Amino acid sequence: MAGLARPAVVNLVGTNTKHLPKSHPKFFGSALSSLVTIPKTALINRALCTDVIVVAHANLSLSKLPASPSQDQIQDAGDSIPCSRITWGQLAVQGPRTEMEDEIVVEGPCPYGFTYAAVFDGHAGFSSVKFLRNELYKECMAALQGGLLLESNDVGVIKDALSAAFLQTDRRLLSWLDELREDNESGSTATVMFLRADRLIVAHVGDSRLVLSCAGKAEELSADHRPFGNSKTSLAEIKRVKDAGGWVRDGRVCGSLSVSRAFGDILLKTRRKEMLDNGVKNRFWTNHFVSRLDTAADWIVALPDVNVANINQDTEFILLASDGLWDTIKSAEAVKFVTNQLKQHGDVQLACEALAGAALDRNGQDNISIIIADLGKIQCQEGFAKRQELKESIKQVLVDCILNVKSLNVLWQSISCALGEDFPISM
Repeated sequence: MAGLARPAVVNLVGTNTKHLPKSHPKFFGSALSSLVTIPKTALINRALCTDVIVVAHANLSLSKLPASPSQDQIQDAGDSIPCSRITWGQLAVQGPRTEMEDEIVVEGPCPYGFTYAAVFDGHAGFSSVKFLRNELYKECMAALQGGLLLESNDVGVIKDALSAAFLQTDRRLLSWLDELREDNESGSTATVMFLRADRLIVAHVGDSRLVLSCAGKAEELSADHRPFGNSKTSLAEIKRVKDAGGWVRDGRVCGSLSVSRAFGDILLKTRRKEMLDNGVKNRFWTNHFVSRLDTAADWIVALPDVNVANINQDTEFILLASDGLWDTIKSAEAVKFVTNQLKQHGDVQLACEALAGAALDRNGQDNISIIIADLGKIQCQEGFAKRQELKESIKQVLVDCILNVKSLNVLWQSISCALGEDFPISM
């Protein structure tokens, strides 16, 4: 997770927790039994297209939000086309951190048969994530002319529209943060996708990552916006920050922020003078150092990288996750892991849970948010489903016999019946 201090405590609910190690108490599932872990300050948002309950902290008011796009701008796209058969799995894991600042959104069906999915990874508070969760989709749909441009063969038009939407959302967010009395220094990354059975559009700011599984191989459709490392993207980001008049120290912009593109972060945008003056006052740097800085250009930006990809016969699933996963598991490893999971049981939600558990077992220290869109092209191993059904059948027989056992012979006959075999053995 990018960022500074993290004062807010936010819990998100994913799904069943039984497949995660019991040593990870900060996992929250969407099974009804898990709702007892939700604080009183939580609210339940409606979840579209998937059977997942999302729970988010609700101690901030959005009543003073700058005006969002009108419904006429968003819905003027004709009738929605039903979603094609794509199975979604999603969850968020708090992990060992004392607060939850990630958020996941899956919403559909959207106009023209697309589903919208997003991962937001907040830092220094939850207010920016809360804003983006409610507003970024609206701005995207407005800029995309109600979704019509998602159909366009002109990739440049799509890129321009989503870039405009991201930048407009950031301007509105900064205006809103400026009016807040607390939690107003927060920021967030954002990686969003519009997915249909034949097409994928990705817009990305920060260090969450979207990976395709194509014929069992990992293909990254986003690059981490981090000001450290020797990757092509990292070197370009460092250069961009420096060319804009900023500086990078210890892999962080201005020595504080570990991503070079993000929403919010008002101190590094519209309040830079205040930030620099406080730095001089606290002797973090000198007046001479500040005098040599160019504060006219933007050091941290919300301009997204946008990619458009066609979904073909080799595309098996799409994996979108926050950096809490990628800090412990590489893209190729994650694709191989999910592939094996789907071959074993075919349940994309269980694959999500197992992947998060694997990251935590590797001492993952961050919040972890995962969304998987399974296109149904990976077949379960032959016989696995039958073995699972058999195990459940035997388990139920044993429970029934324990509750109402008459003799060992009855128990044996019951098990034989469940197995579908006739064992003429007297007990």
